[in-house]
Amino acid sequence: MTSMIPDVVPLEVEEFLGWLAAERGRSTNTLSAYRRDLTSYCTWLSEQSTDVHRVTSTDVERFVNQRRDTGMAASSLARQMAAVRTFHRFMVTEGHRADDPTADFEGVRVPAGIPKPLTEEEVESLLAAVVGDEPVALRDRALLELLYATGARISELCGLSLGDIDLEAGMVRLYGKGSKERLVPVGSLAREAVHRWLTHGRESLSPLRWARRGDADAVFLNNRGGRLGRQAAYAIVVRHGERAGLTSHLSPHVLRHSCATHMLDHGADLRIVQEMLGHASISTTQVYTRVSQERLFDQYRAAHPRAAVGRGS
Repeated sequence: MTSMIPDVVPLEVEEFLGWLAAERGRSTNTLSAYRRDLTSYCTWLSEQSTDVHRVTSTDVERFVNQRRDTGMAASSLARQMAAVRTFHRFMVTEGHRADDPTADFEGVRVPAGIPKPLTEEEVESLLAAVVGDEPVALRDRALLELLYATGARISELCGLSLGDIDLEAGMVRLYGKGSKERLVPVGSLAREAVHRWLTHGRESLSPLRWARRGDADAVFLNNRGGRLGRQAAYAIVVRHGERAGLTSHLSPHVLRHSCATHMLDHGADLRIVQEMLGHASISTTQVYTRVSQERLFDQYRAAHPRAAVGRGS
């Protein structure tokens, strides 16, 4: 049975969804999510005796408040409003409206979750899960060691070129968001792993002829001899995590979290960690202090003989 589009949903929504598919290449799942969110929005507008052509900024604010009042999660509301805002910008661009009622909408703030870092023992298990001396194993070990040693984003390591690494000095040059450059120290174990990959593994994966400019300078190569991409690097982390029994929410970003948290656990200055991670604001780095404090309190409650004793006992 073919599903019918409610009468409250205008043809402009279908035009918008077609534009997302044809011009932006959005996936079927993404289009389905946009359709659900916009159908919900248009249904609410109809209940308020208005529509996408007449809705005002006050109406949009009422819509958001009503959704909050019904208990919708902030993350779900943020996603729905992202669809609504994109749709209204499309309407203005295509001449369906002269103004955008969401133009002054500041968005829905989603409470920041506390990162879940690995323990130091779990990191050791992950790194020990890479066994063997074949080129792929040397590459994977170097990638994991460097992720944890530097706290780099996976895209930053995939973008590394040979000239960005100075193993003798123990430094690596990373290009973060906005192409901002920073120098980050590399510890001895990571330096050793990268050295072994570069001297004993990389040449075996290098092709006789490079397919793309820039691949010849790439530090990390895929199995076909091209520059290692983000998805392939992500899969490397997950694969070895599964081997180490770390299947819960493991990703390259978890290693970044773990690097920052462990450094703070061992007394590193917050400003140093901020500079190392390439955070523009110290407030972004401060979330890791909350992680360290929670870990401290957990360990204190577990280890101190009087931590769990009630006041009246």
